[in-house]
Amino acid sequence: MKKYFRFEELGTNYRTEFMAGMTTFLAMAYILFVNPNVLGEAGMDTDAVFAATALAAAVGTLIMGIFAKYPIVLAPGMGLNAFFAYTVVIGFGIPWETALAGVLASGIIFIILTLTGLRETIINAIPANLKMAVGAGIGLFIAFIGLQSSGIVIGNEATLLGIGDLTSPTVLLAVFGLIVSVMLLTVGIKAGIFYGMIITSVAGMIFGLVPVPSGLSGIVSGVPSLAPTFGQAFLHFGDIFTIEMLVVILTFLFVDFFDTAGTLVAVATQAGLMKDNKLPRAGKALFSDSAATVVGASLGTSTTTSYVESTAGVGVGGRTGFTAIVAAGFFLLALFFSPLLSVVTPEVTAPALIIVGVMMANSLKNVDWDRFEIAVPAFFTILMMPLTYSIATGIAIGFIFYPITMILKGRAKEIHPIMYGLFVIFVLYFIFLS
Repeated sequence: MKKYFRFEELGTNYRTEFMAGMTTFLAMAYILFVNPNVLGEAGMDTDAVFAATALAAAVGTLIMGIFAKYPIVLAPGMGLNAFFAYTVVIGFGIPWETALAGVLASGIIFIILTLTGLRETIINAIPANLKMAVGAGIGLFIAFIGLQSSGIVIGNEATLLGIGDLTSPTVLLAVFGLIVSVMLLTVGIKAGIFYGMIITSVAGMIFGLVPVPSGLSGIVSGVPSLAPTFGQAFLHFGDIFTIEMLVVILTFLFVDFFDTAGTLVAVATQAGLMKDNKLPRAGKALFSDSAATVVGASLGTSTTTSYVESTAGVGVGGRTGFTAIVAAGFFLLALFFSPLLSVVTPEVTAPALIIVGVMMANSLKNVDWDRFEIAVPAFFTILMMPLTYSIATGIAIGFIFYPITMILKGRAKEIHPIMYGLFVIFVLYFIFLS
């Protein structure tokens, strides 16, 4: 084992790798409870989604650890689950079973693109500024969902949106959770989001706002059944061949593309694993990520992707795939704690959504705001995601404006042919919607 993972060469050991795996798991354990809540909004069985989330995370992480040998942990992605539930299912009215088939298709395409090397071509075709804008826009959208689900922001007939009832006990619980989580993360506690959820749940139980688990059975139980979601993606695969689903699949693919690339580079850089500014075993890492998406969709969850929280484990010394194997073990162990889902109410998960939004907004600094031809498509990409309640719509509007502003600025030669193709696809997308 030591030889396979090159412990001596990378200056690590079993104890360090174990601590790193546990740290990463704690930093992202919130997804076990947030993901069922988000996909539950789409009408999916929350217990089945909980099991699918834990299993997809465990299997995907094991593939990454054993095959690619990176200390990177995977799980159903934030942002992608919001797009799945709120845009595809609720917004477009597409059944969740068909949406799962779309996730499966995106994973298969991702595998093909990775194996053929076309992935790099497509990534390079999309300008860096728009990649950054998409990440920031998804962050704002996730934060908006958290503010809305907790009642901190509500509908208002006069102004469309307004502040919620801050005297409401449940709203105050969400505000409390947000403050606690922010404090924990600010002082450098890596698993601050997870601990914040625990503290908020306990506070909710004390004041009668969150149901109290009854005995041991309210905490530990058998593994929930996957029957409600397992295999639905395959059964409904024939329903994905529509223009609307084409846009959905492209969005799943696009977001996973850049989310994965950014995470891999960030984690590898922090761990000192980059060589000549290149990522060793990049193909294996990308294959692991895409294979995890196929596994997750088959089980019954939205796109599974690499988590930037993996940097928490790297921060305590994780350098090899053994870190990932340890984290995968914790996800398997978590399968026996599904009763805790009843404790994790929307007010408890809202702070996690808001804080993840804050973290994703970090990419705003990388947009070239001084160039108007860049600022316009980037701005609309970011703004229209929360305003239209749709990640796909935000991407579509931004990608339509990009070639227009660039051509008018005399920079048409800088536009990759693929961007023109996406322009046509998204114009047709809006014609179809109308």
